[in-house]
Amino acid sequence: MAPSRRDLLALGAVAPLLPVAPGRAAGAWRAAAPMPSARTEIAGALVGRLVVVAGGYHGERETQIFDPAAKSWRVGAPLAAPVHHAAAAAFQGGLVLAGGFDPGWRPLAAVRLYDPSRDAWTSLPDLPTPRGSPCAAVWRGRLHVVGGSGADGRNTPAHEAFDPATGRWMARAPLPTARDHFAMAEIGGRFVAAGGRRDGDPGRNLGVVEIYDPERDAWSRGRDMPTPRSGVAAAVLDGSVVVVGGESRERTFADAEAYDPASDAWTALPPMATPRHGLVAAVFEGALYVVGGGPRPGATRSDAVEVYRP
Repeated sequence: MAPSRRDLLALGAVAPLLPVAPGRAAGAWRAAAPMPSARTEIAGALVGRLVVVAGGYHGERETQIFDPAAKSWRVGAPLAAPVHHAAAAAFQGGLVLAGGFDPGWRPLAAVRLYDPSRDAWTSLPDLPTPRGSPCAAVWRGRLHVVGGSGADGRNTPAHEAFDPATGRWMARAPLPTARDHFAMAEIGGRFVAAGGRRDGDPGRNLGVVEIYDPERDAWSRGRDMPTPRSGVAAAVLDGSVVVVGGESRERTFADAEAYDPASDAWTALPPMATPRHGLVAAVFEGALYVVGGGPRPGATRSDAVEVYRP
C-alpha cells in the first residue's frame, strides 16, 4: 500500500498544503546582529527587554545577552557546568534553565537561575525527575517543567511545578503524549505544547498539539501542527503561538507556522531564510527574534539571528 500524505508529512518528505490565511499580512524576515559565537541546542527567553541565551551542544558555558533595542550582544557570567537541551523560561526576573543533558548525555535535575541585574547564576531546588529536552512555562509565579527524556533515552510524561513560595516541586497532570524536542508557550493562561519526537528519534517526528489548563490541571487536544518536526522553538506573536524551525533525519526546517488557540487553526508564515533546529525564539515589541541553532541535522551550529515582523 502506498504511504498516505500524512505518513509522508511525518517523514518530512513532502511540504504541507497550507496557504497563508486570507487577510493576514505575510510579513518579512530580515537578518539581525549575529550571536557572539555559533551554537545549537541552546535555551533562552525574553527577560525584561533582553533576550538571554545559555547552554549549547558543544559545551559552551558563557551566557549570551542580546539587546534588541540597541541591536547588540554582550557576554554574561558563565554557567557552573555545561548543559544542552535544557528547558528555559523567564522566571522571577531572570532566565531559568531546567534539566537538560550534560556533555555525556546524562539527563540532569539541576535548575539554575540567571539574574541579568547581578550578572550571576544561582541554583534552585532540583527537579524531582531528571530529564533532557523538556519544556518550561510559567503561570502565576509557578514554574512548570514538562516532558523530556530520561536516562534510558525513553520519554517521560512527567509534569512538575515549582512554587517559590514553598520552595517545593509538586506533581501535575502528566503530558498526554510523552515526547522530547518539542516547544511550549503560555498564551491566555494556557500552555500550548507542539511538535517534538518519540524517544529522541528525529525519524519519529510529531505534529501533536496538546493544551494545558493550569487552573483545572488538565490537558486537551488541539489541531495537529501541519508540518511534523522536532527541535523546534516557539513564542507568542499577535495572539498566536508561532513555531519555527526543526529537523528530521533528512533535513532541517525553515518553516514558521502560527497556531491560534481561539480558532484551533494554523496559518503558514513566510519561512526563515536559514533553516535551523535547536534554536531560541523570543518576541520583543511586536517582532519575533530567532536565534542560533543547527543549519543541518545533527550537531551543526550557527550564529544566525533573524527577525520576523508581521
